[in-house]
Amino acid sequence: MQREPVLDISKRVSTEGEQGFFSLSFSPHDDRLYISYTDRDSRGWVQSYVLANGVIDVSSLENVLRLKQPSIRHNGGNIAFGPDGLLWVGFGDGSLGHDPMDNAQTLTNFHGKLLRINPTPDGAEPYVVPNSNPFVGRPGARPEIYAYGLRNPWRFSFDPLTGDLWIGDVGQYIMEEIDYLPSGARAGANFGWNRREGTLAFSGAPPKMVVDPITEYNHDDGRCAVIGGNVYRGQSIAELFGVYLYGDLCDGQVRALVQKRGRVDSERTDLGLEVPGLVSFAQLPNGEVLLLSLTGGVFRIEEA
Repeated sequence: MQREPVLDISKRVSTEGEQGFFSLSFSPHDDRLYISYTDRDSRGWVQSYVLANGVIDVSSLENVLRLKQPSIRHNGGNIAFGPDGLLWVGFGDGSLGHDPMDNAQTLTNFHGKLLRINPTPDGAEPYVVPNSNPFVGRPGARPEIYAYGLRNPWRFSFDPLTGDLWIGDVGQYIMEEIDYLPSGARAGANFGWNRREGTLAFSGAPPKMVVDPITEYNHDDGRCAVIGGNVYRGQSIAELFGVYLYGDLCDGQVRALVQKRGRVDSERTDLGLEVPGLVSFAQLPNGEVLLLSLTGGVFRIEEA
């Protein structure tokens, strides 16, 4: 068992507000590990290191992307390699609330966005932008943007079998939402924030062609912040195969839903699993799902 940390960047990482170490992802192309965090100067980073035989070469650090964060909240920070082999990066709107700068609806910045890039650690630039990104060539728009209108996409994931994209987008005062884009859906989706919170009107007229969440819930039962999860594709629990698992920070309950043709076909509001301090999910190469707690460590789901 590995008892020593593989990488320690604690001296660089901010622990203010909602900042911190956010995410990591292994490259499907080479031996690089990609990480995402906010530093003590309130800068969001995506960086990579060479990882060989479980050992990180700290001298191999490559800076992929940097973003100045305007506040200590809504930094987002999840990263994942998609089924297309590209690196997807999620950032929150960066505001203390309400998104007063209208970042999420503005295509000139990365805040409130989902980005898609192709890292090039051996190239002259840290990454290149795929020509298939929706805003390539549009004057004033950042070509890295793939989707926008997000408040704080704290956790998103791809179904390893279908390639469908699931996003847990944390709400403001009332609604938490889970967004869904099937594999092959048109790029450039606008999920509505800050014009809408979930499907509720929030500020101004709703955008044209807004993409509704596949499901949403309010805070009436004590929940406060959605924790997006993963579609279960393991073999240990047959009844969960193809089910999307998610949770909430405040009550720690693990919930599940099944979609058909982009709509909820069935939903279990409570699986009888409670993880205090639930902050993230992780998926193993065999499709099994792990639960990560701020207070209790890492948990594995097993059949009762």
